Amino acid sequence: MRILSIEQFAAGPYGSMFLADMGAEVIKIENKDIGGDPARFMGPYFLGTGDSLVFQGWNTNKKSLSLDMKTQQGRAEFEQLVAGADAVVNNLRGDQPGKLRLEYKDLEAIKPEIVCLHISAYGRHNSREAWPGYDFLMQAESGLMDLTGDPEGEPARFGASVIDYMTGITGMLGLMGAVRRAQITKQGCDVDVSLFDVALHQLGYAGTWYLNEGHASRRLPRGAHLSVTPVQTFKTGDGWIYIMCMTDKFWHALLGVIGDPVLTADERFKSQKLRAEHRAELTEALDSAFGKQPTAHWLQVLTGVLPISPVLNVRQALDNPFLREIDMVKDVPHPADPKMKLLANPIRFDGERLQQAACRPLAATPVDTVPV
Repeated sequence: MRILSIEQFAAGPYGSMFLADMGAEVIKIENKDIGGDPARFMGPYFLGTGDSLVFQGWNTNKKSLSLDMKTQQGRAEFEQLVAGADAVVNNLRGDQPGKLRLEYKDLEAIKPEIVCLHISAYGRHNSREAWPGYDFLMQAESGLMDLTGDPEGEPARFGASVIDYMTGITGMLGLMGAVRRAQITKQGCDVDVSLFDVALHQLGYAGTWYLNEGHASRRLPRGAHLSVTPVQTFKTGDGWIYIMCMTDKFWHALLGVIGDPVLTADERFKSQKLRAEHRAELTEALDSAFGKQPTAHWLQVLTGVLPISPVLNVRQALDNPFLREIDMVKDVPHPADPKMKLLANPIRFDGERLQQAACRPLAATPVDTVPV
């Protein structure tokens, strides 16, 4: 597959990176007059001029071509590439694909099978199509921030740009479906995915509960599950653990390991419904039990018995020896840093990690030298 992608920052680049890592030829179309993708200049860690660790983390295995789409020559070179492409991707504002003639109706005459994926903040053809928008705004307006953090604290966003990433992946899933249909019908189409839509969709069962029962979920202490308990963080003698007793089986297994006859006999905790009603009392009781031993002890006696995890900081998470066992950190040499490391693509084929290579530098390569 050949994908032409007018992309910048996270959502589009993160999604198209999965196609590139799986072997598609993804050509980033960048405007050299503005320095290309702004992520090339996102610090604090740079790789020479016009490149950064942020940029490489979203753009492995891609080529880069400098085109000014608003000039006659740039447009002609772009259309020459479209003739040999399977899809054209953009993650511009919703009003821009029409202005830049990136919609299916604009490219159909060049190649009827072409698929045009539009990733935008709020979608096209609505009252917000011209609005700029970013991940954190979507977390705020979708209700996700209200579900995140401590109930006594301020609304909080996720620690990573998960809406960007989910939107990018959702867009590529739509693109793949449309490309497959085009292979059969010989007709392409427009595919639309927006940050706003994806953020709302991530509400999941909290959204379904409200739409059907009028129940407005609120965030709970300790990052707890909205309905099942104990599913949350607990204090240990020297840190925190997260346990998930999603079923009575796991609850009884936890009681067996703790071995506290008083806790086992407590009528307030005999069923899921009762445990949810007495969540605060249960948290206090389990904090007391877990606080008698360090985290390492609880991991030793509970791992394999029920779902459990230590609560780690970023340094601890990335220094975890398990990452090396599963080959989740890859050496991806870069001209400015031959020892550059990146997180591996999470997809495996036949048990093997996908190969990753640094994105090519921003290039002004003539289109006729790019093989079709």
